[in-house]
Amino acid sequence: MSAASGASSAARARMNIGQVLDQLRPDFPGITIPKIRFLEDKGLIKPERTPAGYRKFSHDDVERLRYVLRMQRDHYLPLKVIGEHLDAIDRGLEPPPIDPVVPTVPRVALAADGLPSPASFTRRDHVRLSRRELVKIAGITEDLLAELEQFGLITPRAGTGHYDTDALVIAQTARELADFGFEPRHLRAFKTAADREVGLVEQVVAPQKRGRDAAAKARAEETVSEIAALSVRLHATLVKTGLRSP
Repeated sequence: MSAASGASSAARARMNIGQVLDQLRPDFPGITIPKIRFLEDKGLIKPERTPAGYRKFSHDDVERLRYVLRMQRDHYLPLKVIGEHLDAIDRGLEPPPIDPVVPTVPRVALAADGLPSPASFTRRDHVRLSRRELVKIAGITEDLLAELEQFGLITPRAGTGHYDTDALVIAQTARELADFGFEPRHLRAFKTAADREVGLVEQVVAPQKRGRDAAAKARAEETVSEIAALSVRLHATLVKTGLRSP
């Protein structure tokens, strides 16, 4: 093959931005020219430029775009992290393993009898779910979530709009109870009972919470956890006893 024919072949291997859209749209229907230009501005792709300033994309450029779009869509990775992955690939390294698409929720510590232990009430996780993620992972509808919020059973975190692990557990439980005919308006009774228990616990620990030193606050938190676990145990046992009564 002559140098001229080789150069011609290389030129034919380059695509304009419209052809790139045609390549990507079957898998990414929402892709647009401004989106591609934005990713270029962020340094994630670097297509060649003709003397006239037109972009020309190689097969590698298109595959790089596929990687970026897939990481955004399927794994919710921010562009900064995706850029770090691409840098690793460019340097001949393996990118870090991708976390599962579905967030992994920390397991609640359970006591031997199957009831929450005090440790489960001090659990702090950093799970933050968007509204769409909560609906998808919990397997509920938007309408059911709206009703659960209407009756005060689920509330997004203040100032963030995200939902935590407890919201996910409540949503999943509400979905399972719906199979037995329970509607969110029926579950309001559970919320009312829980609020009463919370009020009782707060009355007991109020004197400890008034302490100004860190040790007093730590004791108050420990007391809350222990009483909460005992409260749940008592509540569950009373329900079990009531259901067994003739």
